[in-house]
Amino acid sequence: MQQGGNAEGRAGRRTVLKAAGASLVVAGLGATATACGDGGESGDGSVTLRYSWWGAEDRAERINKTIALFEEKYPKIKIKTDFQPYPDFWKKFNTQASGGNPPDVFQNAIGFLRKYDAKNVLLDLSEQVKAGNLSMDGFRAGLEKFGEVDGKLLGVPVGSNSLALVIDKPVYTRAGVKPEQGWTWDDFDEAMAKIRDKAGRAGDSGMYGVMYLYDLYLRQNGKAFFTEDELGFTEADLTQWWTKAEKGVKTGLFADPKKVAQIKPKSALSAELAGSEFTWDNFTVRYTSEGKSEYGLAPIPTTDGRKTGQYLGSLMLSASKRTRHPKEVAQFIDFMVHDPEVAKIMGYDRGVPTTQAQFDAYQPSDPVNKAIAAYEVSLVESGVLEPITPHPNGADICEAAFLRIGEELGLGKRSVADAVKQFFTESKTALAG
Repeated sequence: MQQGGNAEGRAGRRTVLKAAGASLVVAGLGATATACGDGGESGDGSVTLRYSWWGAEDRAERINKTIALFEEKYPKIKIKTDFQPYPDFWKKFNTQASGGNPPDVFQNAIGFLRKYDAKNVLLDLSEQVKAGNLSMDGFRAGLEKFGEVDGKLLGVPVGSNSLALVIDKPVYTRAGVKPEQGWTWDDFDEAMAKIRDKAGRAGDSGMYGVMYLYDLYLRQNGKAFFTEDELGFTEADLTQWWTKAEKGVKTGLFADPKKVAQIKPKSALSAELAGSEFTWDNFTVRYTSEGKSEYGLAPIPTTDGRKTGQYLGSLMLSASKRTRHPKEVAQFIDFMVHDPEVAKIMGYDRGVPTTQAQFDAYQPSDPVNKAIAAYEVSLVESGVLEPITPHPNGADICEAAFLRIGEELGLGKRSVADAVKQFFTESKTALAG
């Protein structure tokens, strides 16, 4: 969204993937409790809400400015803040939830909705919508449905993003490649060969561990990475995907994973090892700051020239089922997703604003963010966007396994057959738990 957004503390493909979904093994949580620790009510009738998120200092500075605006409008509601880098956030959140003391409101992602709903941690915000404390009107492109699971509203999106192909524009021009909406994977392979032959570098940074790209490929072919409770593809499917990735490295279409590992945290694209990289659209700013070239956004290749499998979605705000102040939590979330001034402060830090009012309020002036906005508008106008299936409980563990095992495969530590077997073994255990 980066969904995302943000390089989430560290640069690098691992960070990019984590930003949009979730990829840390999180232990099980205890059953329900009733109170919310030190978030409470004072003698003058004011209440304090605890608000937690992951991200770096620059995000914290922006969020603190939006909190100041909220407290001006709601002087009886005080916000106590807390943030950490992505892995540390979930470790602390798990500890708090296990102890019956989670934050009242917190940043969340699609990979955790079913997981923490199953642990009885998330507040269904539907009642607050009915009570008029939270509006789900005015969202762009169906994003109001993004946080719904089994009829419950478990998260409200604050920013949107979608997967894209980030390209080194001069390299693509030099190679005579002009990707357009509806190009196919065959077209993509031909383009990678042209870049290799004419630009002297790999066409792409590689496809081993990009779970969300594989998800789109599966969706193009009538499947998906996840169903509501299990994996939505077979060992044969994954064998085909990882065999293609391996062949691409051997033929020079994709960057050598060993070289990619050596230049981390810099990306293969900005380090000029590759001419493109699949990632979330709102991460484009990363390449501009890291590299010396001009970068742009290209469409996702398709199987049939039409279906990309794409969806919009990113970070969201969720509430604790243990909060003593559901009304105030709802008012806080409502303010953060609808107030135009919030959008002007946050920009695209957490993705493109999800409500039309905020989208209109922040008009980026720099070329990179203009390109991000234009890309998402083009997805809406082209009609390629589809709903996403909420990830099952255990999806975060599966994603972590896909990334880790994919890297091991790329580095030559596993064969394709061994990697596929190991991934399915770990995933089946995670999804069964």
